[in-house]
Amino acid sequence: MSASVWFESVDRSSAADTALKLAARGWFVVAAFGQWIFATYVIAFYGGAALRGNFNTWNEVVAHAHVAGHTMNNLAFGAHIFLAMIIIAGAPLQLIPQMRTWAPAFHRWNGRVFMVAVVVTSVAGLYMVWSRGATRSILQTLGISVDAVLIIAFAVLSVRYAMKRDIRTHRRWALRLFMVVNAGWFFRVGLMFWVFVNQGPAGFNPKTFTGWFLDSLSFADYLLPLVLLELYLLAKDRGGVPARFAVAGVLLVATVATAIGVAIATAGMWLPRM
Repeated sequence: MSASVWFESVDRSSAADTALKLAARGWFVVAAFGQWIFATYVIAFYGGAALRGNFNTWNEVVAHAHVAGHTMNNLAFGAHIFLAMIIIAGAPLQLIPQMRTWAPAFHRWNGRVFMVAVVVTSVAGLYMVWSRGATRSILQTLGISVDAVLIIAFAVLSVRYAMKRDIRTHRRWALRLFMVVNAGWFFRVGLMFWVFVNQGPAGFNPKTFTGWFLDSLSFADYLLPLVLLELYLLAKDRGGVPARFAVAGVLLVATVATAIGVAIATAGMWLPRM
């Protein structure tokens, strides 16, 4: 191999690495920004209604969120929302490398609180969807239930490898946990992007919140992010130059779609209720 060919190969490989890294970081920045907006909305809407003592307002967004006389159900939903605030706000901070380097104690304690919160809120979520019909479709209920089981499993695996000091594997399970724990956020962003593409509701009834698209999205809101993550990890570890460029392109498309979904969800769903 001549020197020029060798340098060309190195340059292309370096460019592929850079493209993949920038694409992943770009998506994360958009996602983190969108999640912090969502967290602000959750605090303002649900927390504000609770402070005013107007718990029935919760039912405007989630069916049977508050039912008079059903103390256990209401407490379960309240705990679910309170812990969701912690999860949504704290999850992106766990994945920022500088936070791990500059504030390792915060990373550890935020991680511990985060792990407890995701397990408890998953159990509360399972209780809600099966005990009082928090969804309007059995497929939506099954989709949420599978996600809850994956959250608990990934949290256990992430903690297990952290305790074994296998940081590389721990981080990968933490990334997978990040994807499944944010399914509710992905659902809303994906729904708004779908409405944008179709210029209105398609494949579902916005009044009854039923239809094939919502049933499908109840699984896709965590399976699709998981697939994208695995493609990224494979390309990073073993992908050739074309594969790394291809995955970078896929992530770029995902970033644009996420940004559109976040913008529409913020303008149409979150800001009006803050």
